[in-house]
Amino acid sequence: MNIIITGASGGIGKATAERYLALGHTVYGIDTAPAPFERAGYIHFTADIRNENELPEIRNAAVIFNNAGTQNSEDDIGNNLRGAINVTEKYIRDNPALKSILFNASASAVSGQEFPLYAASKAGLLGYMKNVAIRVAPRGVTCNAISLGGVYTPLNDPVVNDLVLWGRIMDVTPMKKWMTSEEAADWILFLTLTNRSMSGQNLLIDNGEYDLRPTFVWPEEKQG
Repeated sequence: MNIIITGASGGIGKATAERYLALGHTVYGIDTAPAPFERAGYIHFTADIRNENELPEIRNAAVIFNNAGTQNSEDDIGNNLRGAINVTEKYIRDNPALKSILFNASASAVSGQEFPLYAASKAGLLGYMKNVAIRVAPRGVTCNAISLGGVYTPLNDPVVNDLVLWGRIMDVTPMKKWMTSEEAADWILFLTLTNRSMSGQNLLIDNGEYDLRPTFVWPEEKQG
């Protein structure tokens, strides 16, 4: 199957691309950064998803994984929400091969914590996801979102590499751990390849932090 992954050059996007490739699928990565690797079955496009005119022509995508995003940038709304809308609307159109759409939202979409525009952009994804789910359901296409808590990615280095802040995070994380990108990929493959009946849903996976001890920890001078 043909798989589209935005934000494929690192972190969760890269780990997920590797998993799809290992299963024999063809992966089309879209990112502003260069390709994460050169492998058979992987095609990379350098593009800014905020500009729909930059999006490449990709036919018969079975899976769309809207993963690209920024955190506390100058344009979180454009990158995280508008970009995902551009990608989704382009590749669901006239696409009989489509089977599944997944959005990488965030625990902040549920809690409202973290940076204001980031939280707003991710919460907006959940509303848009439900709208898309309604529209594609008659075609037998599933559409869901995954809202992850802490994940070991370069975006989170400011707290992962700070012993004091990391200690505070673990104090409010009941399971005393974060998720790896590889574990996130497990969920993504399940939702896009195995799942055939759940649609219009958001899965919050955060090691128990939101329901048990909701607290956002970040360097104060970088909170925007």
